[in-house]
Amino acid sequence: MTAALHLPEPSAERRSRRHLTLSPKAILEELSALVVLERLTAPVLAVGHDGTVVFANAAFADMVGRSPQIVVSLKFHEILHTSRTNDSALTVMKTLAGQVIELRHQDGSIVRAQMSGSALLRGDDPVAVVVFHDLTEQLWITGKH
Repeated sequence: MTAALHLPEPSAERRSRRHLTLSPKAILEELSALVVLERLTAPVLAVGHDGTVVFANAAFADMVGRSPQIVVSLKFHEILHTSRTNDSALTVMKTLAGQVIELRHQDGSIVRAQMSGSALLRGDDPVAVVVFHDLTEQLWITGKH
């Protein structure tokens, strides 16, 4: 019995050869933002001005017990445990930046996480991209739940 020979796809082979000639900075410049965000191990969420979740990486989806496909079918206020429905999602996200917030896990439990400010710097950007640090376990251990 012979082992199957696995050859890389021609496009992958070309891409890897091309990367050998590029500087590390040039490689980073060619990467898609979505590819980078998806590959991060930190939970990342992007929300549009109307509250629509436009991106969630696997780490964020795992943190709230859902698949990324389900998360992007939700509005931000459906994930945020204590929602302020009168304010826009981006206003709420800007107000809560740097704070520990409560998110709704699919199983009904509360996930406590610190939310960063948006990675996008302009105040008029129609989307906010934030990173979370899950503090749930740490808060339970220290008795601050």
